[in-house]
Amino acid sequence: MSPRDHRITLLGKPGCHLCDDARAVIERVAADLGVPWEERDITASEEDQARYWEMIPVTLVDGVQHDFWRVDENRLRAALGAPAA
Repeated sequence: MSPRDHRITLLGKPGCHLCDDARAVIERVAADLGVPWEERDITASEEDQARYWEMIPVTLVDGVQHDFWRVDENRLRAALGAPAA
């Protein structure tokens, strides 16, 4: 499976400085590997709020929780099948 066959989702909320940090890492990795990604605001979903409120930012890879609070770039690259930076 190629990195481009994956999808990254960032779950966060407005005004979250850790979300800003996570977004920067995800943007860099996604651009480098050509991986599509999206961002979801948990305040728009009661289900997301109940599940993730105390863990944001949360990173999903292919819909499966990968990380929370911080995004480790090398760990994210490995999950996408790419070598560490």
